[in-house]
Amino acid sequence: MVTPLPGEVEELLSSLGEKGRSPNTLAAYRRDLASYVGYLAERGVPLLEVTEPVVDDYLGFLRAAGRAPSSVARALVSVRALHRFLADDGRSAGNPAGRVGVPRIPTEAHQVLSEGEVSALLGAVSGDDTVARRDRAILEVLYGCGLRVSELVGLSFDNLDLHSGLLRDLGAGARRRTVPLGGPAAEALAVWLTPSGRGSFTPVRWARRGDADAVFLNARGGRLSRQGAWGIVHHYGERVGLADALTPNVLRHSCATHMLDRGADARVVQEMLGHASVATTASARASTDRLRLVYQATHPRALRAKPH
Repeated sequence: MVTPLPGEVEELLSSLGEKGRSPNTLAAYRRDLASYVGYLAERGVPLLEVTEPVVDDYLGFLRAAGRAPSSVARALVSVRALHRFLADDGRSAGNPAGRVGVPRIPTEAHQVLSEGEVSALLGAVSGDDTVARRDRAILEVLYGCGLRVSELVGLSFDNLDLHSGLLRDLGAGARRRTVPLGGPAAEALAVWLTPSGRGSFTPVRWARRGDADAVFLNARGGRLSRQGAWGIVHHYGERVGLADALTPNVLRHSCATHMLDRGADARVVQEMLGHASVATTASARASTDRLRLVYQATHPRALRAKPH
């Protein structure tokens, strides 16, 4: 049974749900904010009277309790979202968590993210403007499909099959492959590929041949570059304390590792990621010989998308 939270928190969660946040992301927000409001209640601090030092103290409380830096960073994302929601709604004068520093996470922790770290990263994209729609789709596709950054920026409309939940003809030559598209990724793409999403970046005249078919555009209306995609990943990683070594390739390896950990057969993951050999895939995690299931059964964000 879900524990009721203060009305302000439930309103935020409802708003995030309406914006298409996944059940996993909403559950993470709920856990983080239940801890936060409980901390405030124990100290007699009303939610609408929270100040920046109170937020700092809360993060210190989490560290003293032994929470990992990534967990503290995720909690701060949730707290920021709550106070931003209250400020935007006119119920508080500002966001007391807006300038609180994000805990730094040791570089060696970034080769593969935990599922909680991925949820925090995906939850760091706030708002529903054009940039937020694009960036949310980019992060969902990178992690949800395990794409190389070159494959992401090279996506064209011919590769998309949102109705079937697939990305088709990825790669080159004889190693072309089809990749499942999880529900959250498909939904994020559908929202991005609207007149108020990608359409807002569409120029009067295309500067280069092929840009008109590009799935992801930059603000000038050109196909997004590899450097642009790296910058987007780094930007949101920085928001949750993961920027030191977070790259698109880390999301790719995290996708593989999480599937393997949940029981996917290494050969299925090999085919999905386009790896040259099972040994390459298995290097993402040592104990992979037990794995048997495929994407829909094993990817953390493989919820089925509604047909579009």
